[in-house]
Amino acid sequence: MSLTSEIKRRRTFAVISHPDAGKTTLTEKLLLFGGAIHVAGAVKSNKIKKTATSDWMEIEKQRGISVATSVMGFDYEGKKINILDTPGHQDFAEDTFRTLTAVDSVIVVVDTAKGVEMQTRKLMEVCRMRKTPVIIFVNKMDRPGKHAFDLLEELEEELKIEVRPLSWPINMGPDFKGVYNLYEQNLSLFAPGSQVVTDKKDIDDVSSPEIDTLVGEDNAAQLREDIELIEGVYPEFDIEEYRKGNLAPVFFGSALNNFGVNELLDCFIDIAPCPGVSKAEEREVEATEEGFSGFVFKIHANMDPNHRNRLAFVKVCSGKFERNTNYKHIRLNKQLKFSSPTAFMAQKKSIVDEAFPGDIVGIPDSGNFKIGDTLTSGENIHFKGLPSFSPELFRYVENADPMKAKQLAKGVDQLMDEGVAQLFTNTFNNRKIIGTVGQLQFEVIQYRLLHEYSASCRFEPINLYKACWIKSDNKAELEDFKKRKAQYMAVDKEGRDVFLADSAFMLQMAQENFKNLEFFFTSEF
Repeated sequence: MSLTSEIKRRRTFAVISHPDAGKTTLTEKLLLFGGAIHVAGAVKSNKIKKTATSDWMEIEKQRGISVATSVMGFDYEGKKINILDTPGHQDFAEDTFRTLTAVDSVIVVVDTAKGVEMQTRKLMEVCRMRKTPVIIFVNKMDRPGKHAFDLLEELEEELKIEVRPLSWPINMGPDFKGVYNLYEQNLSLFAPGSQVVTDKKDIDDVSSPEIDTLVGEDNAAQLREDIELIEGVYPEFDIEEYRKGNLAPVFFGSALNNFGVNELLDCFIDIAPCPGVSKAEEREVEATEEGFSGFVFKIHANMDPNHRNRLAFVKVCSGKFERNTNYKHIRLNKQLKFSSPTAFMAQKKSIVDEAFPGDIVGIPDSGNFKIGDTLTSGENIHFKGLPSFSPELFRYVENADPMKAKQLAKGVDQLMDEGVAQLFTNTFNNRKIIGTVGQLQFEVIQYRLLHEYSASCRFEPINLYKACWIKSDNKAELEDFKKRKAQYMAVDKEGRDVFLADSAFMLQMAQENFKNLEFFFTSEF
């Protein structure tokens, strides 16, 4: 197969939402329909002992939440699908923001009862900024919730995007009868609690009396009225507007009960964009270019607890990635060869000989990679858009077991490389400070240090408002600032100067008094 036809087969997307909207459950069902798994796991269930495929970390199984993005690839109807299931919890938002730089489109999951929630709004802002095409899946239709038209209005207002329903629910809650697919003109009826999809009924015309027989006269009359309203109020579905990120198709269903998931997947592979242009600092890179290029958007330690390995997740942007071929690591300016690159199915990995644009490849990492690193066939280009944000919560990290100092240092070092949190060393007292964007991160770090590195740590409170990176062309003023603020100065893992302000007032005064200093709130500057 030629490079172009391989690219056209690829669909790489992320599933994003607020916690508990059903993101991981939807991912499971997409894998089930794709034939990648045979039994869908449950995120929270006492009856089903199989946990969700994408929640493979021990802490995820225990808590029923996703704490790290997982990558799953499978083939479906001639297309190669790469799904990235992201954490919904805002404490892990940074992982999700980075993941959005590695996908070509996004499926947003919205809970029918709760509507658009805060985290969904934030993630949608990132999609709008990057002009990422979005499909919306309104989940949990088998539970009582908001009326479908009210939801559409809320989606337009809150997510600031035009919407167009491509499927329509017949009732909701206990009376939910199924979904009418406006895109393919067919009706899907479902039995509640069934893990198997019942037959689809092809109905060319919504006025067909067959609908009355299948769902009852009242429901059929309501469906016709709703569809007439949709055709009158909403624009025709335009695939180009969707691909430009201006129009979001909406599907309704219930991921837990398999309602509407197949319609979503079939339409998705039909309309979603294949890999296209990636923006590097120097130029735009087309997926169809012969030369290989890709970037590291995530690093994960200990995917296999038996081997204590680290994997760098590389998104292929152009050309063809081949095993045992020399590629240039731009930041280190050296050639590297990879003998065992892997493809993913969450935690399960298989060695791949080649990968194409849109694919995510795992490369065993012995410390060569950082998030944001670029690999190419030789050209010096840098992919951009992977910032670390200024943390909002800070704790001193202390060793709780003097015999395990080495393990703790290694564990903290590797977990910080993943980008889950940031490490600062106070230059005044040499104490290590961990900064995160959410409280839950500290629990995850403590848990993983203990279970993956056999190192126990304790966190001690420290009252800080913000960490900001500083730089200046005026050496004397920079030195003066560092002397005056000695006890608030730290360095990050890269050895860059960081000012730890203990209040908004202190930060404001520093900015006013030192005019030649620049203060940065993301690590990219």
